[in-house]
Amino acid sequence: MFELHKTADSTKARLGTLTTDHGKIETPIFMPVGTLGTVKAVKQDELLEKVKAQIILGNTYHLYLRPGCDIIESAGGLHSFIEWDQPILTDSGGYQIFSLSDNRELSEEGAEFQSHIDGSKHMFTPENVVDIQRTLGSDIMMILDECPPYPCSYEYSKESMELTHRWEKRGRDAFLNTEPKYGHQQFQFGIVQGGTFEDLRIESAKYITDLDFEGIAIGGLSVGEPTDLMYEMTDLNTDYLPEEKPRYLMGVGKPANLLHAIARGVDMFDCVLPTRNARNGQIFTQNGYINIRNAKWKNHHKPLDPNFPTDICSKYKMSYIHHLFRNNELLGLQLSSLHNLTFYLWLMEEVKERIAEDTFHDWYKEKAEILDTKI
Repeated sequence: MFELHKTADSTKARLGTLTTDHGKIETPIFMPVGTLGTVKAVKQDELLEKVKAQIILGNTYHLYLRPGCDIIESAGGLHSFIEWDQPILTDSGGYQIFSLSDNRELSEEGAEFQSHIDGSKHMFTPENVVDIQRTLGSDIMMILDECPPYPCSYEYSKESMELTHRWEKRGRDAFLNTEPKYGHQQFQFGIVQGGTFEDLRIESAKYITDLDFEGIAIGGLSVGEPTDLMYEMTDLNTDYLPEEKPRYLMGVGKPANLLHAIARGVDMFDCVLPTRNARNGQIFTQNGYINIRNAKWKNHHKPLDPNFPTDICSKYKMSYIHHLFRNNELLGLQLSSLHNLTFYLWLMEEVKERIAEDTFHDWYKEKAEILDTKI
């Protein structure tokens, strides 16, 4: 499934290949988020041909509620339903349940929650989350976990981690005792928890490693903790994760965050940020980020970066994109979303070249500082 090609000498940055029945994924990689089976404002052919996406993410919680498993199964699975013949990862819904803290109850059995759509009650268990993802047919499915808030006490983090461990053991057993539905292989990733406490993070990494998942995610970060603390916990966790399996930092993040996490040994990322921020006018570039709504772009009758390989930076005038946003034209949302995703995947290709050439260490910190600068 995963082949590690190289680890950089002076950082923990890695090159690898993750092979699925729907294609190969060259890591490090960023996964555009298609929550409801669609990456907002970007068509599937654009994702493939322009963004160069190798894998996208779907959301078990949202797809379970709408359109529902019966419809997706009758369509032949999620790949067929959305016309995407490339790899898909589905999360377990754990983070969405975490965000519904006022409308959910956790127990040993699982998580009971109220739908944000109509208030109806539902239960996710470690076992039925596997069943749902068997029906979705994703190439990579995530285990059910509890994502504790930040900040929280040591006692809460420990109890939450131990509950997650019990759920993950049950979920792993359910995965190993069931079969895929659509003729292609599925993999299952475990999730490390433990809050921001070093001993819990180490304990969780060791426990999840022993369950022998096909890959391991670092969960419970990017939930409000300081960025430096996120890097510290990530760095700690990758020290205790097996080298021969892919490592996935969930829900991260800004371009600079990706570079710092790659230097700490992470292979895979997802985040709604590039498309969500694009719809609010934030555009990422090689020289920093801009807010296209700002008046400074009103008379900027040149492309932002003629050498960058997407239309918004190399073809369209910034004054035109500004005009689209100021008048709430849908084309502005489409172009900015397409650009930001293309930028993220371009950045991953730059990273791979730097690791291969042994220049990543000398490049990434300076590049991260530039990318985190507002133009």
